[in-house]
Amino acid sequence: MSVKLIECPRDAMQGFHRLISTDQKVQYLNALLKVGFDAIDCGSFVSAKAVPQLADTAEVLNSIDAVGSKSKLLTIVANERGAEQACSISNVDIIGFPFSISETFQIRNTRQTISEASERLRKIRNIAEAGKKTLLVYLSMGFGNPYNDDWSPAIAVDYCKRLADEGVQFINLSDTIGRANADDIRRVFSEAIHALPELEFGAHFHTRPDNYLDNISAAYESGCRKYDAAIKGLGGCPFADDKLTGNLPTELLLDYLNAIGETTHVNSEAFNKAYALASAVFI
Repeated sequence: MSVKLIECPRDAMQGFHRLISTDQKVQYLNALLKVGFDAIDCGSFVSAKAVPQLADTAEVLNSIDAVGSKSKLLTIVANERGAEQACSISNVDIIGFPFSISETFQIRNTRQTISEASERLRKIRNIAEAGKKTLLVYLSMGFGNPYNDDWSPAIAVDYCKRLADEGVQFINLSDTIGRANADDIRRVFSEAIHALPELEFGAHFHTRPDNYLDNISAAYESGCRKYDAAIKGLGGCPFADDKLTGNLPTELLLDYLNAIGETTHVNSEAFNKAYALASAVFI
């Protein structure tokens, strides 16, 4: 099985200092749609006040040219209203919901307790099923917790089991603030994949230049075959503390995969064009 690659312009854009125009977003997404990514995390249906950069997600999605692209389109939602908005757009294939192991971060990120988020997730799953959309859960703080909430690899795996019991089939374990280390990544992925082989797990790493390679290697060697990344490592979570932490750079992920002989379906020429365009979009 080849590795699945998810490009994340939504994550790159959401905290960007300059408001990117709708036309620029459409142009950039159209370029990414030609690369051959398995999915593109392209927007969110959340409060425009909380994330003003992505207030035009519906307009962007209705304007892009996805004809002929193999890439599925993913949007993030935080509540039922967002899920219903996402389901109303034919271009959307996947709905992503951020669910945190950390009570502190769950409140900070979505203004819900874990208990409230669990109930909301059940409702969103029903909406996604009715709308024939795939539900993907991002398990935030999957590899550690800086907020003094209880965390261990066993707790992370237990949350994966709880989500599986709720009918979730796709989980991206997320290093929301770039604090993961290789040992914890190995333990979480190896134990989760062993315990729940029927689920599809992915890695969403927010990395620094000094830890991206160790993190990718640890995840891959533990059986992970699905990765989120963003060209040039742009972005990161605007609700986390570490402003020096960005996304896993797509180009470095591709370098790693090519070096170990792993199969990807990326069109190099199209990728280089999208990479160059990123310099004009993110200025």
